[in-house]
Amino acid sequence: MKTTISDEEFYAGLQRLPKPKYPFPNSIHHDFQLQREEYYDWIDREYIFHSKEAREKHKQYNLTDIAARGCPFLKNLAELRPLAIYAADGAMMDDYFDRCSYDEMKDIATHIMTLLTDDDPDEPANNDIFHRFWILRQSAIACEMPERLYKKFLKSLHEVLIGYADERVYYRSNTIPPLPVYLLIREATSGAKPFCQYVAMQKDYRQLPDSILEHLHIQRLHTICALMIGIHNDIISLPKELHREEDTMNLVKVLQQEHKTSIKEAYMMALEVHDNYLKEFLVLQEHLPSFGQWQEMTRNYVQDLGIMVAGVYAWHTNDTSRYVNGGYVEGEFNSKQ
Repeated sequence: MKTTISDEEFYAGLQRLPKPKYPFPNSIHHDFQLQREEYYDWIDREYIFHSKEAREKHKQYNLTDIAARGCPFLKNLAELRPLAIYAADGAMMDDYFDRCSYDEMKDIATHIMTLLTDDDPDEPANNDIFHRFWILRQSAIACEMPERLYKKFLKSLHEVLIGYADERVYYRSNTIPPLPVYLLIREATSGAKPFCQYVAMQKDYRQLPDSILEHLHIQRLHTICALMIGIHNDIISLPKELHREEDTMNLVKVLQQEHKTSIKEAYMMALEVHDNYLKEFLVLQEHLPSFGQWQEMTRNYVQDLGIMVAGVYAWHTNDTSRYVNGGYVEGEFNSKQ
């Protein structure tokens, strides 16, 4: 992703996206347009707690395309739907609750998890974010997602929600975290770990045993995927985040603070951090452990993790509305704290 730019180019052209050298093909699910139409419909019917302006902006983002590009090999719309619901509702929820406190976000996360685990089996009466997560569970059941894969997906989704709460501490205090803290939180809030788990829904990967899906080598690949996606999101969203206080969970701002340097130099450092993670991914991909009869399938699964990362980046490069100054949705939740 590293490139050389002048000061003038940097400040005048932050929206010019860097081009990471992902050696993975770019694809999109054949039902992406049908999934978009469902997305527009549920925004109109169920996102009435959001202002009309916010709803119209969300439609422009085509957030379900993140799922369609990240997991393009799912068999049908039914299999795509749970991931698309997570991708879109997770992003819209993050926007809506942008100004809530740590405690409020923790309570929201707890409520969502009771719905996803069926600890609270009753359908929420209101059309709100909680109803959307109840529908996610119903969609996972409808597409016959194996229980063990669903549990892995939920565990990683719970980590995303906890990450959302943890980053509120830094947002509300307008504080930039130290780099080690940033990396821990961003690994969760990039939202990519559930995608890594859902990649196993493609092709025949659901046959892969837990001993492989939970192997430290594979888990490290998941972490790298999450950090690469988090970092390229930070780089792409930097133009809007430079204009807003409290948007402190950005690698460029973290590196600027860490190294007492300029925004431009920190930006270039962030590109290098991303590229180092990509190099590590490729080394781990090339040197998989011995998985016996599962070797070839595991190799293909790891390749599709790379396709997932490249697909999410492709969504960023196709979207021209969300990550520009004034293009984002402001938090509309009324925090009591």
